[in-house]
Amino acid sequence: MGLSGKLVAAVEFKAGGDLFHELFRYKPDQFAVITPEKVQGCDLHEGEYGKVGSIINWRYTHDGKAKTAKELIQAIDEEKRMIKFKVLEGDVMEEYKEFLVTFHIETKGGIDLVTWTFEYETLNDDGEHPISLLPYFIAITKDIENHHAGKN
Repeated sequence: MGLSGKLVAAVEFKAGGDLFHELFRYKPDQFAVITPEKVQGCDLHEGEYGKVGSIINWRYTHDGKAKTAKELIQAIDEEKRMIKFKVLEGDVMEEYKEFLVTFHIETKGGIDLVTWTFEYETLNDDGEHPISLLPYFIAITKDIENHHAGKN
């Protein structure tokens, strides 16, 4: 049995939480345009963008290496502006028995915060925690913000 863990990071998003949620829900294929050095592609494998049960294939670069991930959209909550993805296949699953990625948007004092949560279980007791993924996802969040600055 591996180690279970949960990592959480929240970052201010000045381009509007609704924009962030809608982009991830309905237009994830735009990430290759917005942040091409981090995300090289996103293809719909099954279902349709924005629907629970749909499966998305990602091609991305992390820590200087080309990687892939196949993710199931496990849950969507419009009120919380939340989407939960379960990683089914890909590079992450070489180290983890289970890996869930959730984001939600909170607005506090007129400021939108994107909160990323990783819930995971390593394949064995000496597995590493996915600490390097937090700054990676924060950087993608900031790339999206910078891309849309002044457009809303």
